[in-house]
Amino acid sequence: MTGTGLSGATAVHFGTKTATITANTPTSVTVTSPSGTGTVPVTVTTPGGTSNPLSFFYVGAPFKSGISPVSGVTAGGNTVTINGTGLSTATAVHFGAATATPTVINDGQLTVTVPAGAAAGPVGVSVTTAGGTNNGLTYTYVDAPTVGTINPNSGPASGGTAVTITGTNFTTTQSVTFGATPAPFSVINDTTLSVVTPPTPDGAPGPANVTVTTTGGSATVTGGFTYVAGPGI
Repeated sequence: MTGTGLSGATAVHFGTKTATITANTPTSVTVTSPSGTGTVPVTVTTPGGTSNPLSFFYVGAPFKSGISPVSGVTAGGNTVTINGTGLSTATAVHFGAATATPTVINDGQLTVTVPAGAAAGPVGVSVTTAGGTNNGLTYTYVDAPTVGTINPNSGPASGGTAVTITGTNFTTTQSVTFGATPAPFSVINDTTLSVVTPPTPDGAPGPANVTVTTTGGSATVTGGFTYVAGPGI
C-alpha cells in the first residue's frame, strides 16, 4: 500500500483481521494478507491515527468442471477448452510438468494450446489463478500411429476386400481412408485394424494412398493399396 504519513505503522486491518507487516516507509506499507473471502476494507493504523479504507478483493480458487478434447498428440500444439468457475484471473495451465499460458474467454471458460508432453499417457491438468491452483482434470497424450503392413494390398476397384492393417498406436483410430474415400473399420487392438476397402470413386483401377488417423495424428502409406480391374470378356 502506498500513501502519505505511513511511517511507524502499528497495524493493517483487512476487515476484522490483522495483516503481518513486513516493510514500512513514510510512503508505503508492505504486508502479508490474512485469509478471507469477498471484499473487505483495508486500513492502516499509525501513531497519527487510522487511514481511510480501501477495498481488497479475495479471489476464490478456481473450480474446473471439464476439459475438451481430453486427448491429443504427444507433440502438443492442439487447442483445448477448459470450463469451470473462477477462471478470469488464470495465468497458467499445467499439463503434468509442462506449463502453457491460457487465453481467458470469461470467468467460466478459457482456451489453451497444449504444450508438448514428455511421453504418451495421462497427465494431471491444473489451472493457476490469483485465487490459487486447482486440479482434478486429466489429459492424455497419444503417440502418432505407424503403419507396418497392409494385407492383402490389392483388390477389385468395386471395393469389398477385407484388409488387415498392422502397425502401432491404433487404439484411438478415428478413420481409415483409401485415397480420399473413408473405409469401414474395426479396431482389433492397438496394433491391428480390420478394414473393408471402399470402391474407387470413378470405378477405375490404380494405386491408392492408405491413411490411418487417430487422436495422436495420421500415418499414410503412399500407394499402399492397388485397385485392380475386374475380368472382362
